[in-house]
Amino acid sequence: MGRAEELDRLRLALSGARGRGVFFTGSAGIGKSRLLHEGVAALPGEEYAVWRIAASATTEAMAFGGLVQVLPVEQPQGLSPAGILRWAVNVLQQQAAGRRIVLAVDDAHLLDPPSAALVHLVARADNAFVVGTLRDGEQIPLPIRALWTDGLVERAELSPMTPTETTNLLTAILGGQVDSGSADRLGRLSAGNPLLLRELVHAANTGGEFTEKYGVWTWTGRLELAPSLTELINIRIGQLTPGVRAVVELVAFGEPLGLRLLHQAVEQHDVEYAEERGLISMVESDRRLDVRLAHPLYGEVVRRQCPVSRTRRLQAHLADLLEKVGKRRREDLLRVARWRLASGTAQDPAMLIAAAGEAFARYDIPLATRLARAALDAGGGFDAAELLATILMFGDRPAEALGVLDAVATDTGEDERLSRWLTVRGMVSYWGLSQPSTVEEIATQGAKLTDSAAQARVRAFEAIMRLHRLEAPTALRLAQGVLDRPAASVAARELARCTIAHLQAVQGQLSRSAAAVDLVQAKVASWRADMPYLQLAVELARGTRLALSGDLTGIDTLVADEFADLADAGDFRLGTGYLAILRAYAARLRGRSDTALQAALGACAVLATSQVYAGWAQAERAQAAALRGDARQAAEAIAEADRLHSPNMGVLYPWLEQARVAALAAGGDLTGAVDRLHDLVDRLRADGFVGHETLALHDLVRLGQAGAPTGPRCSDGSRRSVAQRLTELSEQVDGELPPLLARHARAAANGAPEQLLAAADGFMDLGLALPAAEAAAGAVHLLRQRRSPDAAAARERLAALLSCCDMVHTPALQAATPTLTDREWQVARLAADGGTSRAIGEQLFLSARTVENHLQRIYSKLGVASRAELKAALRTIPGRGGTTAT
Repeated sequence: MGRAEELDRLRLALSGARGRGVFFTGSAGIGKSRLLHEGVAALPGEEYAVWRIAASATTEAMAFGGLVQVLPVEQPQGLSPAGILRWAVNVLQQQAAGRRIVLAVDDAHLLDPPSAALVHLVARADNAFVVGTLRDGEQIPLPIRALWTDGLVERAELSPMTPTETTNLLTAILGGQVDSGSADRLGRLSAGNPLLLRELVHAANTGGEFTEKYGVWTWTGRLELAPSLTELINIRIGQLTPGVRAVVELVAFGEPLGLRLLHQAVEQHDVEYAEERGLISMVESDRRLDVRLAHPLYGEVVRRQCPVSRTRRLQAHLADLLEKVGKRRREDLLRVARWRLASGTAQDPAMLIAAAGEAFARYDIPLATRLARAALDAGGGFDAAELLATILMFGDRPAEALGVLDAVATDTGEDERLSRWLTVRGMVSYWGLSQPSTVEEIATQGAKLTDSAAQARVRAFEAIMRLHRLEAPTALRLAQGVLDRPAASVAARELARCTIAHLQAVQGQLSRSAAAVDLVQAKVASWRADMPYLQLAVELARGTRLALSGDLTGIDTLVADEFADLADAGDFRLGTGYLAILRAYAARLRGRSDTALQAALGACAVLATSQVYAGWAQAERAQAAALRGDARQAAEAIAEADRLHSPNMGVLYPWLEQARVAALAAGGDLTGAVDRLHDLVDRLRADGFVGHETLALHDLVRLGQAGAPTGPRCSDGSRRSVAQRLTELSEQVDGELPPLLARHARAAANGAPEQLLAAADGFMDLGLALPAAEAAAGAVHLLRQRRSPDAAAARERLAALLSCCDMVHTPALQAATPTLTDREWQVARLAADGGTSRAIGEQLFLSARTVENHLQRIYSKLGVASRAELKAALRTIPGRGGTTAT
């Protein structure tokens, strides 16, 4: 897995093209032995005489012990050491019988001196090659080291697997897709080491810590280390003196630990020895040198093997040390609180509340929950309860959050505290428990408040709830009212601004929406401590704008920024799921249906118990499945979307309805799909969601309805066409995409292939490979019907666009592609590859005349006149010639 380049390097070395061999070095378990085995296993026995040598500690002490599998049992007596070496070389040459000699030496650092000398001597023979593996940090015999210092062989470092390779290996091990958060955590724990990764997965599987939902495997995060894995780590750590063990244990519980802080707790020479042994490493962080364990699993093993009493003492000691020198960094508060909590010395509720807020601001939901609960238990009162309930809400535990809030309902005397209680309870009941009456309840209670700032806070929450319930005019009025109140807090004002930004996006005011989001982000330092969850509203407004504008680069940036990293690392599932939906959307527009489906399934798995975005995730899954021509899965996903979608997230209805249309079209019900789209367009026009309306109208274009009437009748009794309405909206909706959609619609309505190809070029300028291919397919269809000589060039253009996609099946592509039977496809493919009629007939058990008849029908269907044109035309057939489906 992920070793193609190294395998090629090994094969080149064995061919003689690059020296006489190669040695791979790396840590234990990195995959050196497997690579060596795979590299020599495929060598043909008639050309190569291969000897596999597995050196070990048991053979290291005896002469030629490393080559005991190769040399004869009886050795000649009375020969000098040099004579024995010459004899051994002659034996190998005799056994090779003229073939090329290959010595494949695993763990060559364990070779005894005579064996190492023999390997070096063999490598100098003209017909011999030496390949092998070496473990990092081991003493290498001088004859082996001389192999690359003398230029006989190459030496290559085998690096850890990349995150992508780790994910692929996890998928292979588990037999299915793994969610990104689980893959990232397991990748960090294994540090890209395949052996350790396998052991981790085995341990988690044995303990039932993997769950499967919608075909996606998710790790709970709980880890029971298998004895084999613990033993492997213990061997690497080795025996430690008490001083060095203290270093390793302190770093295990405190990493990253400042070097100066560590020196206050242990002897400096013990730190230096631990670093020399490869147990710890130094990492520069700003102007401080931090100490970390050399491997993440060292910490897992050390922490589990440390007695409870010593664990608590060490963590309390770390907290004392950091408090003594002063909490100078932002993360120091969180570290002290974590150590105090784990050591049982946490007594200050204010400190725990502050730390819980810091953890929540980093979207570390599990840690924030533990700290907030500890603060409540320590007497933190209302402040701790409010924070804990908020965290529980975003940890997908709304019922528990409601219980925490109700327990402090009598402790809400003043307006400021009551407004906080009302808004948190409103969040929990509206989004967490899907209770629609929440909006009226919060509005009634908010009206009773006399403090202007407290009232503004409640109104800001009411505004975003009403937007999600599709009461856009009321939402806008409330949000604008909050912005107009000088007494409103920064957090309340920016929440109101997010509501307006989201509304502006769906109304097509994309530039104003972007400006509003930028204003919110500019004040993030002022509202993050009060409302860290406001970031989700920011991202929803921003993501909606980017999706409606077709800004794939912007989506890529959004899903790769700090929020995405924090959400994945901190188990903030709403954030992770939402970003996965955006990834799926962007991949779909690029025509990458496989990536789109994987991302959508990941979102469905992460949001399976959510009341907020679960329906949207299923809708995107339906879109991806429909794009792949999987009508069954698309229908299943729509059924799940209907079951999971909360009415309190009504603002998302355009995405769900567009997905329903895609599912109908994939199932062959084009009439039903068109009728649904017309209904959706009418609804969007009535709601004023013209940003969404442009996409729905373009879906009609994709279904061949560019000239169909839409909307109400004009004064003269006529109705505008889809193309005309899109042209009208292109002057109202911001961005580059609406004019391009209108251009595509006009070209389709006018039957203008040149304009369709120009539209395809415009789509590709934005990276939108799927609509580009559909526009080009429309041009090919028209040119083929007209028997135009330009059809061949258009087919080449379509083939190039389809090569950017993978498996794509859409009505627009299929309508422009004549249907070939399976037999016709077989004949066409063989003919395009240069097969004669007789040769094709013999291969398919047909007569030459029958093949000719098939070819005549194929040429007529595809509008081609030669084998060269046929070959180009086949590449434009989605799912066969033009995608990787074959």
